[in-house]
Amino acid sequence: MPRRLLAFAAVSVLPTAIDVGLLVALREGLGWPLLVADLVAIAVASTVSYGAHRVATFRSNPYFRWVRHPSAFVLLASVAAVVDALVLRATFTAFGYTTVAGLLAAKAISLTVAAAVRAIGYRWVLGEAIRELHTPSLRPLEDGTCRLTVVIPAYREPDRIGTTVRRIHDELADVAADGGLEVVVVDDGSGDDTAAIALEAGAEQVIVQPQNRGKGAAVRAGMLASRGRVALFTDADLAYDPPQLRRALEAVEAGWDVVIGNRRHVDSAVSRATGLRAFGSRVVNRLSAAVLLAAPRDTQCGLKAFRGDVARSLFAHARIDGFAFDIEILHLVERAELSLGEIPVQLDEAGASSTVRVGHDVVRLALDLARVRRWSSVGAYDDVGVVPTFTTGGP
Repeated sequence: MPRRLLAFAAVSVLPTAIDVGLLVALREGLGWPLLVADLVAIAVASTVSYGAHRVATFRSNPYFRWVRHPSAFVLLASVAAVVDALVLRATFTAFGYTTVAGLLAAKAISLTVAAAVRAIGYRWVLGEAIRELHTPSLRPLEDGTCRLTVVIPAYREPDRIGTTVRRIHDELADVAADGGLEVVVVDDGSGDDTAAIALEAGAEQVIVQPQNRGKGAAVRAGMLASRGRVALFTDADLAYDPPQLRRALEAVEAGWDVVIGNRRHVDSAVSRATGLRAFGSRVVNRLSAAVLLAAPRDTQCGLKAFRGDVARSLFAHARIDGFAFDIEILHLVERAELSLGEIPVQLDEAGASSTVRVGHDVVRLALDLARVRRWSSVGAYDDVGVVPTFTTGGP
């Protein structure tokens, strides 16, 4: 932790101190014109900032990857410098400042405005860099004991979990015959017959959580237990039917590291939800920008598929148990620079079941996203890019 604080000081505090200190020295000590003194101070501080980021930045954190784009850095630094100088001059003149204290007050305002300009610019650069990764990686799938694992988180689903498991087996029989299929049901502390019915229906694995922890915890347990070369998760109500699961499987097999359903895709056939549920969905997508640089148009679709090795790596690093786990996983996808594809889906949102309580869950989501940003900043996800090779046992 102290090393991270030193790194933060090197990349943030030091350049700002140089900028302000040099401005005062050139303007007040040597009598340079205000604009010239400010631009020279900014140039020196920006050079130090770039060098410090190259040496001391948190390399796995996507928010600092702009140091890989020197031309973009120079362009944005130049624009921010002009903004800084113009705001400084306007503020200094408008308030009639003549003292060092006045100069510092004006500089504080100009630094704030320039920082906002840089932040917007850097986010755009990083977003474009992330979008460039959205092409299939074409890496061969690692060995697993079967072709596909379907993970189903279930909480108090005795009435339909059996039908769901049997339907997956029946309609994906071709997948089972060509490489193997396993269904993993994770009973999230239901305290009823959900687990027993899933096992009776033929689920290859049934994991029982001792208490209800949330969908994120249930999906994580299932993904970590998966044995497929491709692993996906979907909901117990099977809102995305088996043919859509096959489509996600084939997309991963075509070369994508991660594939997610997109209810807003031009080819999707979705009967839209209305009222609070639709509003909540829009709020979630807006809030996801606090964590994601290039947020997909639909972060909360209940169908997501992964290369098996990628799934086990990502979920081994995941921490969120609740509603925000999808966004945390997509954040880890960005950090690991994995390819992400989106596929159209068919869904009746108005008829689909949901346990979401909009007001309560949006507040929880915001708190969880703040945790993801904090964990990201302190290095909790630093080794997420290391994808382990899946082994099937042996000596």
